[in-house]
Amino acid sequence: MRTTSNPIFKNLPRQSGGGYAGFGSAAAGAGQFAQYGQQYPYGTQQPYQQASPAARPMTIDDVVTKTGITLGVVTVAAIISYALTAANHALAPLLVVVGGLVGFVLVMVASFGRKQDNKALVLSYAAAEGLFLGALSFMFTNVSFGGIGGAGLIGQAVLGTFGVFFGMLVVYKTGAIRVTPRFTRMLVGAMIGVVVLMLGNLVAAFFTPGGFGLRSGGTISIIFSLVVIAIAAFSFLLDFDAADQLIRAQAPEKAAWSVALGLTVTLVWLYLEILRLLSYLQSD
Repeated sequence: MRTTSNPIFKNLPRQSGGGYAGFGSAAAGAGQFAQYGQQYPYGTQQPYQQASPAARPMTIDDVVTKTGITLGVVTVAAIISYALTAANHALAPLLVVVGGLVGFVLVMVASFGRKQDNKALVLSYAAAEGLFLGALSFMFTNVSFGGIGGAGLIGQAVLGTFGVFFGMLVVYKTGAIRVTPRFTRMLVGAMIGVVVLMLGNLVAAFFTPGGFGLRSGGTISIIFSLVVIAIAAFSFLLDFDAADQLIRAQAPEKAAWSVALGLTVTLVWLYLEILRLLSYLQSD
């Protein structure tokens, strides 16, 4: 499997033969689960025993269902957070900080603790991220916080996010852009560059108003947001490829939760950047 820019997929444990820990391969079959599990435990500290006869490999339907459930939790939590913030503006900073920190910690635990397939962890992340998104969306768009556009701007950002998602899915399925090692290296390099610029802009903002101007709302900010949106969009191709490889490797059904988590992380990133861009355009 190719390296992916999404840390949720990137840290899935692999076996020496090229498959995934505890997954087996099309040739090896379920009988190899115990052997692989003892060498590379997947999402648990206990070695895998012989696979249950009822166990089945992950399918695209599992991915769609679990991703839908995860996004549903994000949506419900975001609506609740938005409503609470609208009723009491003082809650906005608290929900943003708490939701953001909890979501970040859960993603790190899932990624580096190899617990990407933990249903409770994935849904907990979705709930925390929903609280974060709802409050932050209100702060971005409500006039009381200096934002412009209100709920209509949020709707545009949501439509734009899923429009990009389905557009890149079509691009991937048709093979218009092929996911190659070179493409992966270029995209990962671009992501690192963007992160460095963001951090540099944040540090510079402590000494100069607006920092480098990457988030000040001017022309440079619009261009930078467009670049970030493009990088996030192309990241979907690597995520789709990673999910496809998991299905071909006959990953267990529960691995679909890791796919749902990875796609949700990218969707949240894309949504926030589109919302930020729209707020820039509305303010001009």
